[in-house]
Amino acid sequence: MAASETVKYGIIGVGMMGREHLINLNHLRSQGVVVVCIADPHIPSQQLALELAQSFDWPVKVFSGHQELLDSGLCDVLVVSSPNMTHYQILMDILNHPKSHHVLVEKPLCTTVSDCRKVANAARKRPDMLVQVGLEYRYMPPVAKLIEIVKGGTLGQVKMVAIREHRFPFLVKVNNWNRFNANTGGTLVEKCCHFFDLMRLFAGANPVRVMASGAIDVNHKDEIYDGKVPDIIDNAYVIIEFDNGARGMLDLCMFAEGSKNEQEISVVGHTGKGEAFVPESIVRFGSRTDGRDGVQTLKAEDKRIKYEGLHHGSSYLEHLNLLCAIREKGAKAPPVSLDDGLISVAMGVAAQLSIEKARFVSIEEVLDEHNC
Repeated sequence: MAASETVKYGIIGVGMMGREHLINLNHLRSQGVVVVCIADPHIPSQQLALELAQSFDWPVKVFSGHQELLDSGLCDVLVVSSPNMTHYQILMDILNHPKSHHVLVEKPLCTTVSDCRKVANAARKRPDMLVQVGLEYRYMPPVAKLIEIVKGGTLGQVKMVAIREHRFPFLVKVNNWNRFNANTGGTLVEKCCHFFDLMRLFAGANPVRVMASGAIDVNHKDEIYDGKVPDIIDNAYVIIEFDNGARGMLDLCMFAEGSKNEQEISVVGHTGKGEAFVPESIVRFGSRTDGRDGVQTLKAEDKRIKYEGLHHGSSYLEHLNLLCAIREKGAKAPPVSLDDGLISVAMGVAAQLSIEKARFVSIEEVLDEHNC
């Protein structure tokens, strides 16, 4: 596909994240991007997305379901930003459809390891399609800079990765779908697959076993939906052991609005240490030999970003990278693969299971077909 050719997008699920994708794609219109259709059964979401598209002078076609959108044949690329529990069926319908569509699917890929595996297997039969998973935190400028420092060998062999996310509670979503594990996969799948993906990148290794402790201690305890109280945890510690001997630790708190930074990342190698801070967009790194006085501080930025949005420009960059891969016509793989998506979900599932069973859980255990 030549750079001058128009690439037509459809968005499946136009709640908060779907509309965020719509705005990002509008900022790529100079690259030949146009959104031509949307699908969502929720009328208020349809209306908000339609008004947004009209403000961009995009006359989008509106469908109530994804199958109608697929059958319309109107688009080349699909963004799947519907609720987590709908991803599996939508992706299978896309992958089994006669028309080829490239896909960006929001994280998590699916809510279970078994469903992720089925999607990955189906995608292997469609070499005409690129499927990218929306693990866009790797593109946040300070995180991307720290990845570059780590991969450049500045810190030596990575031994420890610590990620702290101290933030606000989950936002209100359509019909409160995100209040229940059955819909989301659990907090450590829904939210933390981002951080497990980053740990794999920093460690340059795959996870072996997971130990976690977490609970619902503050948030959502006084909420009731259809007679049910939410069961999503609001804080946790997770320790992950990797196959190269590295260790990762996640510190999650979702009642910590009084934080200067939402994410703080520390990567320690055998010769140095690096840190990234979001949203301050600061990166620090130093060596054991130079000590504290030798620590360097950088302000991370990416001049390509035209829209910061909800995720500090990372959603814009993930769209830009997928567009480049599409235009390379298969010469370039999607930057975030289905295997990346599957393993990030498996790590979250293992952590949720560890809390439930109060024991270490091996990744092999959750990847075993019999336990999926």
